[in-house]
Amino acid sequence: MGVALRKLTQWTAAGHGTGILEITPLNEAILKEIIVFVESFIYKHPQEAKFVFVEPLEWNTSLAPSAFESGYVVSETTVKSEEVDKNGQPLLFLSVPQIKIRSFGQLSRLLLIAKTGKLKEAQACVEANRDPIVKILGSDYNTMKENSIALNILGKITRDDDPESEIKMKIAMLLKQLDLHLLNHSLKHISLEISLSPMTVKKDIELLKRFSGKGNQTVLESIEYTSDYEFSNGCRAPPWRQIRGEICYVLVKPHDGETLCITCSAGGVFLNGGISFSEDQQKEKDQLGKAPKKEEAAALRKDISGSDKRSLEKNQINFWRNQMTKRWEPSLNWKTTVNYKGKGSAKEIQEDKHTGKLEKPRPSVSHGRAQLLRKSAEKIEETVSDSSSESEEDEEPPDHRQEASADLPSEYWQIQKLVKYLKGGNQTATVIALCSMRDFSLAQETCQLAIRDVGGLEVLINLLETDEVKCKIGSLKILKEISHNPQIRQNIVDLGGLPIMVNILDSPHKSLKCLAAETIANVAKFKRARRVVRQHGGITKLVALLDCAHDSTKPAQSSLYEARDVEVARCGALALWSCSKSHTNKEAIRKAGGIPLLARLLKTSHENMLIPVVGTLQECASEENYRAAIKAERIIENLVKNLNSENEQLQEHCAMAIYQCAEDKETRDLVRLHGGLKPLASLLNNTDNKERLAAVTGAIWKCSISKENVTKFREYKAIETLVGLLTDQPEEVLVNVVGALGECCQERENRVIVRKCGGIQPLVNLLVGINQALLVNVTKAVGACAVEPESMMIIDRLDGVRLLWSLLKNPHPDVKASAAWALCPCIKNAKDAGEMVRSFVGGLELIVNLLKSDNKEVLASVCAAITNIAKDQENLAVITDHGVVPLLSKLANTNNNKLRHHLAEAISRCCMWGRNRVAFGEHKAVAPLVRYLKSNDTNVHRATAQALYQLSEDADNCITMHENGAVKLLLDMVGSPDQDLQEAAAGCISNIRRLALATEKARYT
Repeated sequence: MGVALRKLTQWTAAGHGTGILEITPLNEAILKEIIVFVESFIYKHPQEAKFVFVEPLEWNTSLAPSAFESGYVVSETTVKSEEVDKNGQPLLFLSVPQIKIRSFGQLSRLLLIAKTGKLKEAQACVEANRDPIVKILGSDYNTMKENSIALNILGKITRDDDPESEIKMKIAMLLKQLDLHLLNHSLKHISLEISLSPMTVKKDIELLKRFSGKGNQTVLESIEYTSDYEFSNGCRAPPWRQIRGEICYVLVKPHDGETLCITCSAGGVFLNGGISFSEDQQKEKDQLGKAPKKEEAAALRKDISGSDKRSLEKNQINFWRNQMTKRWEPSLNWKTTVNYKGKGSAKEIQEDKHTGKLEKPRPSVSHGRAQLLRKSAEKIEETVSDSSSESEEDEEPPDHRQEASADLPSEYWQIQKLVKYLKGGNQTATVIALCSMRDFSLAQETCQLAIRDVGGLEVLINLLETDEVKCKIGSLKILKEISHNPQIRQNIVDLGGLPIMVNILDSPHKSLKCLAAETIANVAKFKRARRVVRQHGGITKLVALLDCAHDSTKPAQSSLYEARDVEVARCGALALWSCSKSHTNKEAIRKAGGIPLLARLLKTSHENMLIPVVGTLQECASEENYRAAIKAERIIENLVKNLNSENEQLQEHCAMAIYQCAEDKETRDLVRLHGGLKPLASLLNNTDNKERLAAVTGAIWKCSISKENVTKFREYKAIETLVGLLTDQPEEVLVNVVGALGECCQERENRVIVRKCGGIQPLVNLLVGINQALLVNVTKAVGACAVEPESMMIIDRLDGVRLLWSLLKNPHPDVKASAAWALCPCIKNAKDAGEMVRSFVGGLELIVNLLKSDNKEVLASVCAAITNIAKDQENLAVITDHGVVPLLSKLANTNNNKLRHHLAEAISRCCMWGRNRVAFGEHKAVAPLVRYLKSNDTNVHRATAQALYQLSEDADNCITMHENGAVKLLLDMVGSPDQDLQEAAAGCISNIRRLALATEKARYT
């Protein structure tokens, strides 16, 4: 971080004082990366987050003390964190406006508190702490320069006697990694600032022409273009050189030297070294320029077969390669320095071809005169996203052309020459050119873009419409390789290549079918491509390929035909896998009869066939219709069987398919009955493959919803393994692991196992994350553990209840609801729960305000929490003051049975303070409660009867109940087998009857 802040950030000049950061895109990008690092530090590295800095980071903050809530001691002008060091000093101390922070944990929490102002706080911190590493780790680390490596840091710290040396080592390494990340990230922004346009070059040359001519008062003797023709885009370079970003060529005659030849390109201005040939090279050059004799040309057009043809192709390829590799290109090294005769010198830019480094001396400006040469920068190579990550994208990739570069490999130009043969050659030359092109490494982006840049894609796609099978096969083999590139995929769709490939699926040649299907599989990685395949009938044709195994008409060659049929079916499944990422395509596959065919292929022993088949089923299993069909076709049995395969990719996709299907109880039972739980549990021990681990833990999570499966997992020691996976795992794994533990901890035996294995602390540590799915699962797991008093003591000691309460502020309704549900057992089982709840500053007001939510699950969970909070009289008095009665009354007109149940319980509890019974009647809550008695849910009946019993202590409420027919409904419930419901119903009727007798007595008296 120190190197990045010193060398990359841009500071304003501040005279004698300290400079401040300029408002530039580069500075903003660096600050945002630092913010991401610090925000995630507390949950990615919980141990290191507690490390106390050697010196505090100090700056003037814009935050007010009122912004700090739980976890801090707040006064009008100061704030102290409850978290302290071993000397009792707070790790965060704010004395308006100065703030001091001494740990990464407090830095992370401060950024969460700052919300929209986090960028401003980060800027103020960086400005005030120009060398933060020294303050964090000590002055000894000031000697670590930018060329330090991990071994230097490790050697330095292991010699230290400080007991915290290991933590220091980890923090030093993390800061070093952040430094490298900031340096790499900044290069993208720097590269965007370096670009020349034809208009800019033209203006500069015209300006220099004004200062050129004879005499000592001019800068140059002359400056002229090498070409008088100017293209419409402003360039003067030939089109085949414009591809490389070249704009024009200029001849510059200085007063004191020979004429210089200069190339102006988008990447900068370069001095050419000139072209020189030796005597032998000149002879070879002249020989290359000669046209072939007519006899040689005619011989090429003859039909050649067998070994003679293969020999000719091989010799022809070698000949082209030998000739094409002999290229003479201008050197980019400076040969001389251009002087301005006392007016200052031009920039010298030297490129080291071995190291790739550019030496850029400081430029000098000649009293307002334009410089001859523009600044040249190091070329940044942009990273192109993997096809594996692209496969998950639904958006089209942005198109970009090959950037100007002076060091393109020779293959780029050789391939372009081959494309010219494709365009103008006959059938034999076309086949040879296709074979030659396949000999190149088409997996390299340079080769892929070389084909595209000279119109090779159009030629390859046109070849697919010919009648020559060999040309089609050669073209498809090339298209299959280069279509892994996201830009090439988009170009193929733009040129109308997909409909042609779909038509080839009807070809009688199985090789053509396979290649066309594989190419479609590569291209159909984004939404528009998948739509084109469907609209041209591709889904039906691809499904038909799955049934290819029954088309064999030559039993005498059954083994050969079987291998070909398997390959055709595999390629069809591969294409369907790509297409199945679309909901509409999934339905089209089902209607075309794809599920029975996939189920039949799933029984094969060919692993390369099984992977795309299972992958397609995994994608489609997200649809309910598919899950029903998968059960009907007995696919679960084969998925479980393939979990025992040695192929990791196959195991991953089988586990993911089970994960998708296990939403249904019957499927979960089938997985258990077919013995799928044991291989899932055993796969937990292999943690190297994170993708497979995520799929396996996901399958275990969904299977754990059934109690019978949880018992099996306990037998297989899976719960202990899951606890061990709570640390040092990616978030996609953690979400599933915590989800599985949340389901397992519904049983007491499993809660004991989690506690004894030390699982409570890592679960509580995960409560400070930001991943929505992870927070939902963690709160559920912590809430399940809190049911056990021993576990609750650990949660309370780790400040878990406070963290749960803080999640009630989370913007996601699911997180709020899950946190509120988790608080219920925490409040119920905590020692001195009433005092604990009151200790949370603003906590009771926060939970009462959540009754204004529109989300039914949030409302039900908050009502359940209020029921537990209201058991303490002091807390009940506080929430009454915060207006809990009118808010609960407002919710009474609901048809949601879950909300009715917990709302009635909350009303029942809240009636036990002051005149709340009367207030509920005044806010019209009684009549809707009577209607709850007509529900079919026994839980609603019991909670409602208890609420009406409490409300019936008020005479006006009794009258309202009687008017709304409560007596008859309650009489039916007096005979209920539920004892609590019996007592509440009888008590309510008793209160109503006593009021009636009192009224009757008063009337006669």
